[in-house]
Amino acid sequence: MTPFRGSARPGTLTPRRYVRIGGQGPEDVVADDRGRVLTGVADGRVLRIDGLTLPGSPRVEELARTGGRPLGLALHPDGSLLVCDAERGLLAVDPEHGTVRVLADSAAGEPLRFCSNATVLSDGTVCFTVSSRRHPLEHWIGDLVEHTGTGRLLRLAPDDKEPEVVVDGLRFAGGVAASADESFLVVAETGARRLTRVRLTGPAAGRHDVLADDLPGAPDNISRTPGGPLWVALAGPRVPGLDLLHRRGPGVRRAAARAALRVPYRPTGYAGVLAVDDHGRTVHHLERRHGGFRMVTAVCETGGRLVLGSMWEAGVAVCEPPATG
Repeated sequence: MTPFRGSARPGTLTPRRYVRIGGQGPEDVVADDRGRVLTGVADGRVLRIDGLTLPGSPRVEELARTGGRPLGLALHPDGSLLVCDAERGLLAVDPEHGTVRVLADSAAGEPLRFCSNATVLSDGTVCFTVSSRRHPLEHWIGDLVEHTGTGRLLRLAPDDKEPEVVVDGLRFAGGVAASADESFLVVAETGARRLTRVRLTGPAAGRHDVLADDLPGAPDNISRTPGGPLWVALAGPRVPGLDLLHRRGPGVRRAAARAALRVPYRPTGYAGVLAVDDHGRTVHHLERRHGGFRMVTAVCETGGRLVLGSMWEAGVAVCEPPATG
């Protein structure tokens, strides 16, 4: 286990442009091999943004409509785009024709709800997360407050009809990504402020432990730049009161969750991202405490820039990369 060892004064997350994309809540952002950024928005559309890191106005085009709420995205080697849809399950989108195919809508005998994020291994195996089996997407804050521990990591092999449960009992499972050698997966447990390592190979295959703990914020989606570190979005800062609440009994937490659902949520001005290596060591920690872009749920690196997605905003932000050295 590697506790968070960020510097006392993290680097500054520096936005260079904000691009409205004609949709609310681009929860995840992924870059294809041409530098185009893909995202899904609240009305069910999957969008592709071209030219984000170049001068001039980016071009936004609609690729498909899922009929639900697209969250995490992953590029498949066969050319399709995998979409974790909070209402419909795990989907495959054909970017050229806009067709949508359901890959999985149930697991372990129950409907798949609140699918969160996915990654694809080199053999075509899809690994993806379910954030909560108790609360739907619209009640996400209730799950974080109640601390249900009903998140899951699932695996769908190329020839399987239904995914298998790899790990159960996760604290609001969010982003997922593979190590560089694909010997393990990294899962963000948003509610626990930690990154969990799930072994895929070797004598410990199937077991999981903590890769990095006590993070400075709530980790969400994860991306990897080829040859680079894992980029982890921090959806919000650490809330000491929430940490204390999580130590109370389930009855107290349930009551607090019911109260939280009655109060309209409004995020703070905090925006943060981490870069960690496959040993859980912090490579970069960037944040902005009073910025205009809030609730960063995704980050990817492309064209020498960082692109941020948000469950809250109506566009994406393009930021300066961290200083090297």
